[in-house]
Amino acid sequence: MIQRLLGKCDLTTGTIDGSPVSRRRLSEMQDAFGDARACAAILRGDDPVLYTVSTFDVYEGPGHLRCGLGVLFPGRVGEEYFLTRGHLHERREAAEIYVGLRGMGLMLMQREDGTGSTTAELTRDSFVYVPGYTAHRTVNVGDEPLIYLGIYPADAGHDYEPIRAGNFSSVVVCRDGRPAVLPRSEFLHQLQSLRQP
Repeated sequence: MIQRLLGKCDLTTGTIDGSPVSRRRLSEMQDAFGDARACAAILRGDDPVLYTVSTFDVYEGPGHLRCGLGVLFPGRVGEEYFLTRGHLHERREAAEIYVGLRGMGLMLMQREDGTGSTTAELTRDSFVYVPGYTAHRTVNVGDEPLIYLGIYPADAGHDYEPIRAGNFSSVVVCRDGRPAVLPRSEFLHQLQSLRQP
């Protein structure tokens, strides 16, 4: 007998009925941003939630799927837009599909070895395919919450440590009121040059 399972999403709250919600605050993700001074300035007054994920998790193991409803809030740390921590899958060959439901965002992707950085738009009614062996991070480049659904194999797992250790080779910053993708090394050099006496 096949059990019929239904989940209901609330795009106002960014939750899936009956599913747990995890929250990531800026204090947990300081190392994801290049501008440490801007990050510290925000944290002196507040510790904002950058994003939440509500996970629909019924079955574990090969052949099953899991999905997460993500809400990435608008905002910036200095010039850098709010972003997710980013991850590889523990089972590196596992792919993922992201479906945009609301807002304007970019998906930042790169190969596990840190090369081949690219971006794709993640907006309402669009989807992004993230192939296996690819680190990926979501960035909100709009002025409203970016809401998206991620669908991936239930046994894919998440590995955050390589990103924590090496970060992405590119950053998404606001320049002249618009998002711009820069090499991280160039952005850090610009920050250093601006702050030299």
